[in-house]
Amino acid sequence: MIKRSNLAALALSAAALVGITAHEGYRETAHIPVKGDVPTLGFGSTAGVKLGDTITPEKALSRALTDIQAFEGALKKCVKVPLHQHEYDAAVSFSYNVGAAAFCGSTLVKKWNAGDYEGGCNELPRWVKAGGRVLPGLVKRREAERVLCLGLSINEGENELSRARYGYKKIDGFGGAAGGLPGLPYGVGGLQCAAWVGG
Repeated sequence: MIKRSNLAALALSAAALVGITAHEGYRETAHIPVKGDVPTLGFGSTAGVKLGDTITPEKALSRALTDIQAFEGALKKCVKVPLHQHEYDAAVSFSYNVGAAAFCGSTLVKKWNAGDYEGGCNELPRWVKAGGRVLPGLVKRREAERVLCLGLSINEGENELSRARYGYKKIDGFGGAAGGLPGLPYGVGGLQCAAWVGG
């Protein structure tokens, strides 16, 4: 069994960075993703963005990396327990999407800090609304984050909840290739990372 790591030793994996940018998608010109939201640019950046702003893909990726590091800092302040790499990656993706304050105030964080890791991960599907309505893109993203958070891979059955409902299997090894984004390895830098699914 792989032990959970102190948060100071964790950083977002390459696989999770690709997952976040894939979920966010690239927008050259600032837009309002859903009614009532704030202007968003590039790969989901919002700080200081005004409608009409533009950005190149290279600058958008650089800005996303900077933004993500800020979310990692917030996560490390409110999560008080060690995490597996896959849990950490899912948490960063989730907090990047909903914001640090919403993440830190979530039941997910409360459950993790109480030692209920699986219960915390299973909170993710509750966060699928924007502007008061369920968005299919958020349903898909939250399920991918939940699967990642639980350390599962799609279409194999071991975890009791997922076997019955989704047919997933827990990933216990290092390295190798897994489904999700085509050609993306889930073993990055010797750390175990679950593949992003639902692509």
